[in-house]
Amino acid sequence: MEVVVESLGAKGDGLADCDGRPLFVPMTLPGDRVLVRITGERSGGYKGEAVELQAEGPARVEPPCPHFGPCGGCALQHFDDAAYAAWKADLLPQALARRGLEAERLNPMERVPPGRRRRVVLSAQRQGQTLLLGYHERESHRLVDIGDCLLLTPGLTALIGPLRELLVALLEPREEARITALDSETGLDLLIDSRHRLGLEDRQRLADFAVSADLARLSWSGGGEDPEPVALRRDPVLTFGSTVVVPPPGGFVQPSTEGQRALVERVLAAVPETAETAADLFAGCGTFTFPLAERLQVYAAEGVEPAVAALSAAARRRDGGRRITAEVRDLARFPVQADELSGGDVVVFDPPRTGAREQARALAESEVPVIVAVSCNPTTFARDARTLVDGGYRLTEATPIDQFPWSGHLELVAVFAR
Repeated sequence: MEVVVESLGAKGDGLADCDGRPLFVPMTLPGDRVLVRITGERSGGYKGEAVELQAEGPARVEPPCPHFGPCGGCALQHFDDAAYAAWKADLLPQALARRGLEAERLNPMERVPPGRRRRVVLSAQRQGQTLLLGYHERESHRLVDIGDCLLLTPGLTALIGPLRELLVALLEPREEARITALDSETGLDLLIDSRHRLGLEDRQRLADFAVSADLARLSWSGGGEDPEPVALRRDPVLTFGSTVVVPPPGGFVQPSTEGQRALVERVLAAVPETAETAADLFAGCGTFTFPLAERLQVYAAEGVEPAVAALSAAARRRDGGRRITAEVRDLARFPVQADELSGGDVVVFDPPRTGAREQARALAESEVPVIVAVSCNPTTFARDARTLVDGGYRLTEATPIDQFPWSGHLELVAVFAR
């Protein structure tokens, strides 16, 4: 059917009308007139595939990357920058409005430009004598081979070619690998996860690669097993506040230094000057824990054991752990309860994309004066914000932060007052 795209959905797909129901069409923009093939159902409507672009909308531009389209890494490189920024800044107030909420103060969106991403997950697949290395197509197992990526730091981009040469020599035909790479402050940290069985020659090849690519650390995981260090030439480190942390191989950290800085600044600005204690929930390996601990006593809870081990080790090196208490705790199953937070001054929580449904319910019953929420998903954040507001909190301030250029992902920091 032929449709005219009217707007963009939250994931960056074009939205058109199909018999009174929404039709989601990836790679289209408002004003596009498109011939669409209906491919299935989605979110109370339909999903479609653009067969032919018959007329371009006013905000369409030439995408800067040759891989754009098939590659699932970006969704909106063809969107005029000013129009893109306006659309993205509106994701947060729209998500809040759907829950009947509005921030008392909505700050302008802060942006991290492309070329700053320091952490990336790539996929590899050996096919005959060649190797595909890159990102999957959207909603597909098909792999798009890339030569570079405009999102990544120069150090990560320079790794793509040598990594391809390593894996084509290492993997057998039809074998696959998942590579998590971090551009740390002391060099690249690489984790390769594959079911390929390492032999002595393979280990030597990996060790040689670590030297030739000047890696800080190279680790191997056999199909999801605990990572095994293959080469440790120096500790890969990140600095949180004034504390140096060695993250675990493949561990989650904020994807850009600039994004991390913006988030931390907003979190610290929300902490009252009179505060003495804080709880950092979903703490990871200490992105907010250590900046908070420079003037507060901090309780840090996180469900991933290697992350807590990294946080605890850094805390001991910092001051013997006097200001920080860290605990491995699955906050989805065992949220920190209101009575445990009694007498506390501030709670910071930064859950995964699925949000913090159970933890938000417990927080809503607490008497903590200030809660600071960090999120990478406005939809699940708005759900949790509704829970807090229904429990007696005010949403006093919110700041969108775009550290995922050309995508539908949006980071944010929000402040709640009892």
